[in-house]
Amino acid sequence: MKKYIIILCALVSLQGYGQDKPYTFSLQQAISFAIDSSYATINSRREISKVLKRKWEATAMGLPQIDANFSYQNNLSQRVSLLPAAAFDNTTSVINTVEEFFGIQATGTPIAPQGFVPIVFGTKQNLGASATLTQLIFDGSYLYALEGVKSLLSFNENLNEKTNLEVRKQVIEAYANVLVADAFIAITKNNIANLEKNLFEATKVYENGLIEQQAIQQLEITLLDEKTQLSNAQRSFNIAKQLLNLTLGIRVDKNVVLTNTLEGLTSENISLALLDNTLEIEKNLDYKLAENLTSQRVIELKLEQSQGMPSLNGFIDYGSTGFGNQFDFFSSNQNWYQSSAFGITLNVPVFSSGLRNARNQQAKIALDQAKTDFNQTIQRVKLDFERAKSNYQYSLERYQNTEKNLVLARSIEHKNQVKFKEGLATSFDLRQAQSQLFRVQQQHLNAMVEIINAKAEMETVLNTPNLRMSVEDIKNKY
Repeated sequence: MKKYIIILCALVSLQGYGQDKPYTFSLQQAISFAIDSSYATINSRREISKVLKRKWEATAMGLPQIDANFSYQNNLSQRVSLLPAAAFDNTTSVINTVEEFFGIQATGTPIAPQGFVPIVFGTKQNLGASATLTQLIFDGSYLYALEGVKSLLSFNENLNEKTNLEVRKQVIEAYANVLVADAFIAITKNNIANLEKNLFEATKVYENGLIEQQAIQQLEITLLDEKTQLSNAQRSFNIAKQLLNLTLGIRVDKNVVLTNTLEGLTSENISLALLDNTLEIEKNLDYKLAENLTSQRVIELKLEQSQGMPSLNGFIDYGSTGFGNQFDFFSSNQNWYQSSAFGITLNVPVFSSGLRNARNQQAKIALDQAKTDFNQTIQRVKLDFERAKSNYQYSLERYQNTEKNLVLARSIEHKNQVKFKEGLATSFDLRQAQSQLFRVQQQHLNAMVEIINAKAEMETVLNTPNLRMSVEDIKNKY
C-alpha cells in the first residue's frame, strides 16, 4: 500500500511540474506556435471549414431531396352535407337508398320530398403517410451559386494566409518588444549602479570640502530619474510579456522563456539584398483578396441575371391512407389505400414589375465598385512596398548611426566623469553627458527593434514567407 501511495504522489508531482513548466521559444518557434494556436488563426481556419460546409450545402441543393409526411386526423364533429330528398323515388326509403348508393350513413329521419336529407361523408378517423422525391433538373442560378461558393472558398484561403502573415508580424513585434524591455532593464540597472558609485565617491569628496553640495544634488536628480525609468521599464516588461502570450494564443499569466537575444535578432534581420527585391504584385495578399472580391461580384451579377431563366424540377410522390371510425389502424383487417404520382414543373419568369432589373442594376454597380477598389488596391500595394522599402533602409541607416553615437556618448560621459573627479567639469556638465548617454542607449535599442519590424513589414508586403495552408490540412484540423 505504501508503495502505491508513493507512486501516486510521484505522478501527481510530475503532473504539477508539467503544468508549471514554462514555454521556451526561439522566434521561429514562437511564429510556428502562433500560426497553429493563436486565436486569430484558429478562427480563420474555422471560417474555411464553414465555407467547405457551405459548398456542400450548395451542391446538395441540386441533388435528390426526399421529404416524408405523416398525418393523423380525428373528426370530433364531422361535417354534414345535405342531399335533396326529391332526387329519390320514394321518400320513405330515402335513408336506405342513400346508404346503399353511397355506402355511407344518413342521419336524421325521412323528410318530405321538398326537403333535404342530412348526410355525413367519410369516416371519423384517418391516418396517412406519404413520401415525395424532388429533383432539380435545370436552374441557372444553381450553377452560379456553386461557382460563387468556389470563389468564396478561394477568398477565405487567401484570407487565412493573410491572417497567418499578420500573426507572424505581430509575433515578431511582440517578441522583439519583450527583448527590448528586458535589455532596457539591464542597461538601466547598470546605469543606476554607476550613478550610485559616482554619488558615493562624490559624497566622500564633498565631505572633504572639495566640491559643493549642488554637485551631489545633481547626481541625486539623475539617479532618481533612472530609478523611475527602471520601475516603468519593469512594468512595461510585464505588459510586453503578456501581450506576447496573447499573440501566441496562451494564457497571459503563463511563463514564457525566449531564447533569442536582441543583438542576435538584429544581426539576422540585416539584409541589404532585401532592398534589391522587386514587387511581384500578384503574390501580394491584398491584391489577391481584391481580385477575389471582384470575381465574386461578377458571379453575383450572373446570378441575378439567371433569375430570369426558366427552372425545371421533377417529383415522384407516393402515399398510403387508412380510414376508420375507431383507432384500429394497426389491426390485420385495416385496409390501406395507395396513391402515387409523377410530374415535372416548369417555372418561367414572365413579369416582375422591374424587380429583377433593379437587382441586376445593383449587382452591376457593386461590380463597378469592386473594380474601382481593385485598381485602388493595386496602387496602394505599390505604395506600401515603396514605404516598407524606405522604412527598412532608414532603419538600417539609423542603426548604424546610433551605434556610432553610442560610442561617442560613452566616450563623452567617461571624459566628463574624469574631469568631474579632477574638478575640471561641473556636476551639471556631467549630468548632461550622462543624460545624453542614456538617451542614445534607448535610441540604439529602438533602432534594433525598428530593423526587425521593418524587415517583417517588407516581407509581409512581398509575401515571401510560405504560410499558406492547404484545404486538406484545414479539413484534418476540423
